[in-house]
Amino acid sequence: MRDMHCHILPGVDDGARDLEESLEMLRAAKSAGITEIVCTPHCRDPYFDYNAMCEAFERLRAHADGFPLSLGFEVYHNKFMELGMEWADRLAFEGTREFLLELPVGADSREYRMFEQTIFELRGRGYSVIIAHPERYRAIQQDPEVARRLVRQGCALCASADFAALSPFDRTRRSAKHLLDEGLYRLIASDAHCPAHYRTFEKVKGRYGERLGGPASR
Repeated sequence: MRDMHCHILPGVDDGARDLEESLEMLRAAKSAGITEIVCTPHCRDPYFDYNAMCEAFERLRAHADGFPLSLGFEVYHNKFMELGMEWADRLAFEGTREFLLELPVGADSREYRMFEQTIFELRGRGYSVIIAHPERYRAIQQDPEVARRLVRQGCALCASADFAALSPFDRTRRSAKHLLDEGLYRLIASDAHCPAHYRTFEKVKGRYGERLGGPASR
């Protein structure tokens, strides 16, 4: 079982603070049944430092006792536009053509036309586009048709398991339930920033995994 969205790299974003916490997260991931991890630090300001993130990945891998780790990025759309499409190969998941795209939380449905153009270009270059935590996006909370359009465009919607820790009345949790009920999610990932997040992931895996064909995996 692959966790394809987490912030386990030491000291590079708002996830693991140091190598010790990274290794605690790795132990928690194993306990939750995860057998492979794609490390996805933030490609967004103020965190993004490509070289430092690559170095942190190599440091973690050297201490992971052979556990299967690969490097990818959670790529914020606006930062990607700043960097340019030529960065896609460096930001896609290592060894695959998968690309984890984060959209602006507060964007309205009209702005999604611009995002869809980016997705169209990525897909035209042979990338499989995964949309990170769509349940958080205001436009999707207000109009699930926005999520349906993304799916029709060929995107895989990936929930972040932390929605399950929210109040049943929270908009993000209600949006996640709606996307689940419609069968629009293909994936669930931990989006873990600390060891405790893997306990939430394990609960979500047990409750919703069969509805997705396996959380965080294809």
